[in-house]
Amino acid sequence: MVSSGIVLVDKSGGMTSHDVVARTRRLAGTRKVGHAGTLDPMATGLLILGINSATRLLTYVVGLDKEYYATIVLGSSTTTDDAEGDTVETAAPEAVSAVTEEAIAAGIEVLRGDILQVPTQVSAIKVDGKRAYDLVRSGETVELKARPVTISAFEVLETRRLADRIELDVRVECSSGTYIRALARDLGNDLGIGGHLSALRRTRIGPFSVADAVTLEDLDPAARLIFSAAAAKTLFPHVTLDAQRAIDLGHGKKIGIEGFPADVSGPIAALTPNGALIGLVQAGKNSARSLVNFPSDEAQVAPQNPEAQA
Repeated sequence: MVSSGIVLVDKSGGMTSHDVVARTRRLAGTRKVGHAGTLDPMATGLLILGINSATRLLTYVVGLDKEYYATIVLGSSTTTDDAEGDTVETAAPEAVSAVTEEAIAAGIEVLRGDILQVPTQVSAIKVDGKRAYDLVRSGETVELKARPVTISAFEVLETRRLADRIELDVRVECSSGTYIRALARDLGNDLGIGGHLSALRRTRIGPFSVADAVTLEDLDPAARLIFSAAAAKTLFPHVTLDAQRAIDLGHGKKIGIEGFPADVSGPIAALTPNGALIGLVQAGKNSARSLVNFPSDEAQVAPQNPEAQA
C-alpha cells in the first residue's frame, strides 16, 4: 500500500473527479483517497489527491487561490453556462459584430477585484439539502445567492471574431469558490449578447502547478507521491520540534512555542527532529495547540522521487 501523501494529477476531459479518485484508489491499494476541488467533466487540469492520512490536508488545499485558462464564447447563452448545456438564447450576428474591443475590456474590468458572484445554477451548492445541479436537472428553478469572490487577474490572451460569435482565450486567477462559467455568463450578459464557457483548464492551486502533474494514464502513486511532511512544508510555515515537544504534541498536549516562526496567524506544520510530520498546530501567545495530528506509524519522510517534487 502507498504511504501517506498527495499526488498531482492532470485530469483529462470527459471524466469526473470521482473517476480519478476511484482509479487512484485501485492504483494505490487503499480506499483512503480524496480530492481537493472538483473539476467538471468538461474541464481539464490540476486535481490534487490526498492518500491515506494526507486527506486531512485537503481541507486546507480547497481554500487556496487558483489559476485557470479558459475559452469564453460571446454570442449565446446556455442552461449550464458552458458548452455542455442547451442553448437558451443566441444573439443576432449584427449584435455580435457591434461589440467592440473597448466594450469587452470594460466588461472584464467590472469583473476584476472583489466582486459578488451568483454561482452557476448547475453548481454543487446545496439548496434545502439538495445539490443545485440535481434540482436544475429535475426541472426546478434554482435561485442562488451572490457570494463574495476575488478575481485577482482576468486577462484576454487572444480574440477570434467569427460570423456568429466572439471567442476569447483568457487567463484567470481567483479565490476559492469562483465559477469561471459565471464569469463567462456575466461578461456576455453585460455586453448584451450572452456568453458561455467552451473550454476550461486549471493550471494552479496555491503553490502547486499542473506542470508537476501527470495524467491518470501515467500515474504511479508510489513514484509520484509528495509525502505528507513535504506537502505540509509547501503549504504552511513549519517548525522542527525537539524530541520531548514532539512526543507531547503527538499525545495532544499543548507545547511551548520556542523556535516557532513569528507572527503566523494560520496553521504551522510541526515536524519531528527527523523530519516526520506530527501535525498542524495553532500558535498562541505562550503555547501551541494541535489542529490535526498525523499517525506516527506512517512513512512520511522517505526519500522522494525527484519527479514528485512540487
